[in-house]
Amino acid sequence: MIVLGVILLIVGLLTGINIICTIGIVLLVVGAALAILGGTGRKVGGRAHWY
Repeated sequence: MIVLGVILLIVGLLTGINIICTIGIVLLVVGAALAILGGTGRKVGGRAHWY
């Protein structure tokens, strides 16, 4: 999810489409939050691991 967010952010910046930049930022933040919670061993959404 983090990689997809970075890709969308770069594509949005290169093309000048603001909605793609916004979606990229949201995916980047959500992916980072899930990675941090998963790294601490905390269950996220009832699942111990996200694949």
